[in-house]
Amino acid sequence: MRPITRLAAAIAASALLLTACGDDDTAATGDLDLVTSGTLTVCSDIPYAPFEFEDPDSPIGYSGFDIDLVQAIGDELDLDIEVVATGFEGLTSGATMSAGTCDIAASAMTITEERAEQVDFTDPYYDAVQSLLVPDGSDIGSIDDLVDGVVVGVQSGTTGEAYAQDNVPGAEIRSFENTGDLFTAMESGQIDAILQDQPVNVEYARDNDADVIEEYDTGESYGIAMEQDRDDDLLDAINDALATVRDDGTYDEIYDTYFATE
Repeated sequence: MRPITRLAAAIAASALLLTACGDDDTAATGDLDLVTSGTLTVCSDIPYAPFEFEDPDSPIGYSGFDIDLVQAIGDELDLDIEVVATGFEGLTSGATMSAGTCDIAASAMTITEERAEQVDFTDPYYDAVQSLLVPDGSDIGSIDDLVDGVVVGVQSGTTGEAYAQDNVPGAEIRSFENTGDLFTAMESGQIDAILQDQPVNVEYARDNDADVIEEYDTGESYGIAMEQDRDDDLLDAINDALATVRDDGTYDEIYDTYFATE
């Protein structure tokens, strides 16, 4: 009887251990200090296609590479997703998260040392490339043609603005609050070119009379941002979920949806 008793005790102990491990996983997500319990609230500067844009056919009202990626992360963490459209500068400074508007910012945000002093970033999820967009028939053939008398538009607070300030030889650099204003300004002749993220310019050129004439590899990457030094494990949880969706092929499916070339 004693061997049987010991075996039964060992089985019972193993069962308790497995149960405890499962409870720990549930508790880890349940213990996240979220704006709304059970929901990952995501702030994003919208529209910025193909990364984020309004979509009436989406259950959450928005789609795009960033949006679909955080949806996959939310699914992995068993959390609903709510998207809040906000300005970009409040995301890079961390003010929007500190105010309790959202838990994270997913908005094609390049990881920089300056921004990392204000927010915590997840592991990188996308390699950033800048580009130069001009209207059809433009005399501008390269960044070297952005000289005195030319006006180049950028979005304020972005890597494109910083790149233009460092690399444009003599043109006026005019900053706009959002990418929609940039496109409107070029269409109306207020600016002669746009320097910003390559996928956004490519998306616009696909359906409009404009061309992407150059691309610039800055060696930088996008990250998901959150308030610095959170007391919970949200950063680790998102990094773990991001690694999972990369490993299981979900990331590649999302990427191909928005960036695959024919």
